[in-house]
Amino acid sequence: MEYILKLTLAAMSSRVFTDIFQIAGVLGASGPLRGKDLNQMPTIQNGYLVVEDGEIADCGLMENCNYRGESLPHNTIVLPAWCDSHTHLVFAESRENEFVQKIKGASYAEIAAAGGGILNSAKKIEQYSEDQLFLLAWKRLEEIALLGTGAVEIKSGYGLSFDGELKMLKVIQRLKEKSNLIIKSTFLGAHAFPQEYRNNHGPYIQMLIHDLLPVIAREKLADYVDTFCEKGFFSPEEMETVCNAAAAFGLKPKLHVNQLNSIGAIQTGIRLDAISLDHLETVTDKDISDLGNFKGISTLLPSAAFFLRMNMPPARKLIESNAAVALATDYNPGSSPSGNMNFVVSLACIQMKMLPEEALNAATINGAFAMEIDKQAGSVSVSKKANLIFTKPIPSINYIPYSFGQNVIDKVMIKGEFI
Repeated sequence: MEYILKLTLAAMSSRVFTDIFQIAGVLGASGPLRGKDLNQMPTIQNGYLVVEDGEIADCGLMENCNYRGESLPHNTIVLPAWCDSHTHLVFAESRENEFVQKIKGASYAEIAAAGGGILNSAKKIEQYSEDQLFLLAWKRLEEIALLGTGAVEIKSGYGLSFDGELKMLKVIQRLKEKSNLIIKSTFLGAHAFPQEYRNNHGPYIQMLIHDLLPVIAREKLADYVDTFCEKGFFSPEEMETVCNAAAAFGLKPKLHVNQLNSIGAIQTGIRLDAISLDHLETVTDKDISDLGNFKGISTLLPSAAFFLRMNMPPARKLIESNAAVALATDYNPGSSPSGNMNFVVSLACIQMKMLPEEALNAATINGAFAMEIDKQAGSVSVSKKANLIFTKPIPSINYIPYSFGQNVIDKVMIKGEFI
């Protein structure tokens, strides 16, 4: 009871933190960070931070501090909470049996063709009530918040029917209403074709466009639209059809492209003015060049490539081409059963040769741009939400990706409250 009371009092009044070893990510970017700018992470050494009414009210050097406050332990680093811009965390059951199949040599495409993968998750969604799905998703949301995530995009896509997709989107809506995390919702009805539409795509696409989209728009259940554009799933032309229909209802595209094959999805996504193009494990030189000129975000999901034993997305080539790179977990039961952004940041450095500052910026401010919440999150800036990570005593920000097996987080603050 005393602990709850302290949290309530903290939420009602301002809090001042002093003698902070380092405040990282102190920037007010007007656009996503690209090229050499991605390696720039402004910091304050020996600083102070003021939180008021759930927002960052002030920060600066201790020599300019006029406040009394709570002195933090030596070598504590404060940085913005993670902005995870690509997840599927509303799902019914895990898929560890498919995990074993993969170990035995089955490919992602082979498992999907046999009715596993996305279709497996869709069958389970039918069997669970909205309340059951909400409780499962709420637990996952609490878990990722404790791992430092302060903003998250959540997709539907395991319903693959009128009722199933609405059920998932209503769960996400309830998460938005209850949680202090910043949550964005994406309609991913075009995730896969149900078995009965595998050889006749038209009726399913028409259901998405004419039946589902009007209801989703009327009930304000989604912020974005997504399509899994891949061989055996949705073609670039089908993706364009779905996205154009969604645009009429005000839904902007955030798209799965080039996970397994390069089939023109990137170029179609750029033409559709997508907010982000996600995955990018399989890209040609032309794809990389086009992404360098793309004004949106190129979101990389290294934990999915890690789990599927695929080649990692070519982060260095993308950064050198001037693409705006973000990092996200792809949290889902089939190809990335983890919402741990700390591991994603480590993978980005270890396996994709991103520098620590690049990975941290990609996981914070560029992730915020990938959800269009850059005015609310992604950096330590006055008037942004006080969604912050307080580390245990560590020597530098380089230690965060370096120590991939440790939890370096001491406390997480969401909307001005420690959780």
